Amino acid sequence: MKKGRVTITDIAKELNVAPSTVSRALNDHPALKKETKQAVRALAEKLGYQPNFMALSLLRQKSNTIGVIVPEITSHFFSAIITGIQDIISNSEYNIMICLSNESYEEEAIIIKKLLKIQVDAVLVSPASETKNFDHFRTLQKNNIPVVIFDRDCPGLEADKILVDDYAGAFQAVEYLIKSGCEKIAHLGGPLNLSTTKHRLQGYLDALENAKIPVRQEYISHVKGFSHNDGLKPTTELLKSSHLPDAIFAMNDSIAISAMHIARKMGMRIPEDISIVGFDDEPHSSYFRPSLSTVWQPVYSIGMLSARIALGRLNSDNADNLAFRQEVFKPELVVRGSSRPFIVPA
Repeated sequence: MKKGRVTITDIAKELNVAPSTVSRALNDHPALKKETKQAVRALAEKLGYQPNFMALSLLRQKSNTIGVIVPEITSHFFSAIITGIQDIISNSEYNIMICLSNESYEEEAIIIKKLLKIQVDAVLVSPASETKNFDHFRTLQKNNIPVVIFDRDCPGLEADKILVDDYAGAFQAVEYLIKSGCEKIAHLGGPLNLSTTKHRLQGYLDALENAKIPVRQEYISHVKGFSHNDGLKPTTELLKSSHLPDAIFAMNDSIAISAMHIARKMGMRIPEDISIVGFDDEPHSSYFRPSLSTVWQPVYSIGMLSARIALGRLNSDNADNLAFRQEVFKPELVVRGSSRPFIVPA
């Protein structure tokens, strides 16, 4: 036998039969004799034959693959979503292909082109922070490939969407800070074009307005990314200003932990001098001292529901006539040691 991948032709030559006979035997064709099927399968197993799924996908125009595009994979947030997706997909005939956009619109668009070339069956995507144009997602839809958007919305794009009520989560967090006695509350937000950033900012603003606390623009800044390093400079500038806040509501837990680090470095006590609240409820947040108050999101459920919706479209004979779904999960405030205790009215 030749070196390299074993093919149907190799098996056919060994058994002195036609390649089409081998193909039929491997697919349990009823017209073939039982003995022929057994001989083909025995040799295929002996030689370690594996079907060429890329060739089959070209033939059938179906790859049995679902693409999952995320901005990054190192955080608990996206790894938990991917786990939720995998736990649902693993019970189906499909496999998942995980792709990283690295928060880049250009990389995301290139990934879409590659997924189109391999005839992926569906795409689940959390858009990159740079993504403002959604035509590459529409290209998938034009090729009858279902698209499920999760976590970050794409305003104006008609598609299935699994989101979290970021506005409600932010409102809860800031409302709690106000009720705990904080009045000079700063906000470290994310990149401004993201729906999550806009909704959390609006929740912050409305909570202040609801309590009749004036909005101070010097208390609002936006980080360029979502890592610990991205929060260091904005927090330093905020805490060195002449208008020192008594609380910080951060875009996510990583930025909040950066704020805690800088506050302690500058000699501030948490929460006595400044309360800090994050968003996401990363597992490590509860192990800091003080532990981080934050807003919990059902990330695993986001992944599971996204996968279920994609499979529902792929397995439906009437998918084109199904209305797009938009599911919005409710977050919950988790109060820990980094924020002042709630003040009960007398």
